[in-house]
Amino acid sequence: MADAMLSRLNSMLADSTPVLIEFYADWCPHCRRMMPVVAELRAEIGEAANIVQIEGEEHPEIMDQFGVDSFPTFVLVKDGREMWRDSGEMSLEQLTDTIRQYA
Repeated sequence: MADAMLSRLNSMLADSTPVLIEFYADWCPHCRRMMPVVAELRAEIGEAANIVQIEGEEHPEIMDQFGVDSFPTFVLVKDGREMWRDSGEMSLEQLTDTIRQYA
């Protein structure tokens, strides 16, 4: 499972389409509040970006790869380079504006 997630993520990161990665934990109340926001973001953004949600405790190797140590953390990658990162709860508008800035 972890290898499949890492393989899928690496193939997305190699593409020129921006990838927004959300690292979350099932037990995290802030992450739970972000779930509907991320679902709405996915519907609004469409194909302008790929959105990947990674349960950090299930994939500690990916958290280590990205240097993530808190939930929720969002990382935007384009052309294999990290373009933006922030942690905590965010509004739909903040996330949408960030993706559009790099799309």
